Amino acid sequence: MPQADSLTIRLASPSDATELARLEARAFTAERISLRSFRRLIARAPSAIVLLAEAEGRIAGYAMILLRRSSTLARLYSICADPACAGRGVGRELLLRCEAEAAARGRDRLRLEVSRNNARALALYRRAGYREFGMHPNYYADGSDALRLEKRLDGGAAGAWSS
Repeated sequence: MPQADSLTIRLASPSDATELARLEARAFTAERISLRSFRRLIARAPSAIVLLAEAEGRIAGYAMILLRRSSTLARLYSICADPACAGRGVGRELLLRCEAEAAARGRDRLRLEVSRNNARALALYRRAGYREFGMHPNYYADGSDALRLEKRLDGGAAGAWSS
């Protein structure tokens, strides 16, 4: 699978739902988004934004953010890189694009939940400038806690990354 610099990121269309559900099944063992939910979320634009990363004609990952009309914050609902792309920057590129999409729609913060046991995702979010502001105990099916993270977008959504 190629590096992040060869990715194309675009809005998902209804015809992408089946492949997104297949990616979800490859990447996650529990709490998967169903095909029906992918279809529903893609159709919910502009209150749901589903982004798809492609490389060499294949789906390399996706991310989705949820927006409420009366709120200044966006929620990163899910982000997923194909396991074959692990460590190649797909998640980082999708996260950057989510931040940009949220900021372009007038949101000043992006929030998310992540398992305290997901070291790879936590490292990504912390490098991106996300800060913990809360926790949901026993949130996931495996009993793990969810850390609640937030980043202020401040108009410069793509900034504040550290190496």
